[in-house]
Amino acid sequence: MSRFGTPEVRRYYDRHTPAFAAFGQGGQVGAIHRAVWGPGTSNRRQAFRYVEDRIAELIRRLPQRLEAPHVVDLGCGMCASLCYLAERLPIRGTGITLSGVQARLADERIREAGLSDRVRCLEGDYCDLPTGVGQADLAYAIESFVHAQDPARFFAQCNRLIRPGGLLLICDDFRRSTLDPASALPIDRFCRGWHVNALLYPEELHTFAREARFEHESTVELSSFLELRRMRDRMIDAVLVLLGWFPLRDSRLDYLLGGSALQKCLEKGWIGYDLVGFRRLG
Repeated sequence: MSRFGTPEVRRYYDRHTPAFAAFGQGGQVGAIHRAVWGPGTSNRRQAFRYVEDRIAELIRRLPQRLEAPHVVDLGCGMCASLCYLAERLPIRGTGITLSGVQARLADERIREAGLSDRVRCLEGDYCDLPTGVGQADLAYAIESFVHAQDPARFFAQCNRLIRPGGLLLICDDFRRSTLDPASALPIDRFCRGWHVNALLYPEELHTFAREARFEHESTVELSSFLELRRMRDRMIDAVLVLLGWFPLRDSRLDYLLGGSALQKCLEKGWIGYDLVGFRRLG
């Protein structure tokens, strides 16, 4: 049973996307996911594009076809990732988002980038794919899988979407084994604050993938490359302590409360941040 229904997740992003775009550190490049200071990064712009650059490497290795490869972003936000990839590679891109606010901002970004002939954004649910999406050579979900109400259905839809031999990439937060009882409350606060339904252990993720005929190919742990305990985060924590951790439901600060809890979980090793790759079997 999912904790947050589709309407609640949609409202969460409709409500907070303008703040993510205006005040988030990735707003200048349109990214609403985290910066990853992986090998080779030397500035913040590169850190916000680190995951997309890894995806670009895999797109370049796809088998050559007569048509340009079709890349689908499952939970595309404002379509910044797809636009970034399409500006660098000859792809066709489709983004899918629950949020009407994000879809409108994505359409603006696509037009301004001059990519309307190759990139589109559809408002819909990746667990119930809109008609006409078409088969994908590669699909990815960056910090969107955790919202899935039903991981089994997510993978079943990906099985329909991705052609045999194609790739599925998931970059997100995953549980780590711990016996520390202190982990329960921060994990719960993270899930409530960020509207998380599917915070899985890696073994659970692999099981869902296998049942949908996806073979695990790689896992890269990126937790050590994240920015933790920044001055900004410490200031937010101090404010939240003064506010007394008031109830999260329908709060305008739920994403800040959830983010603060996630920082602690990552720092303690209760949650990890992974880029996981699967190949669709024939």
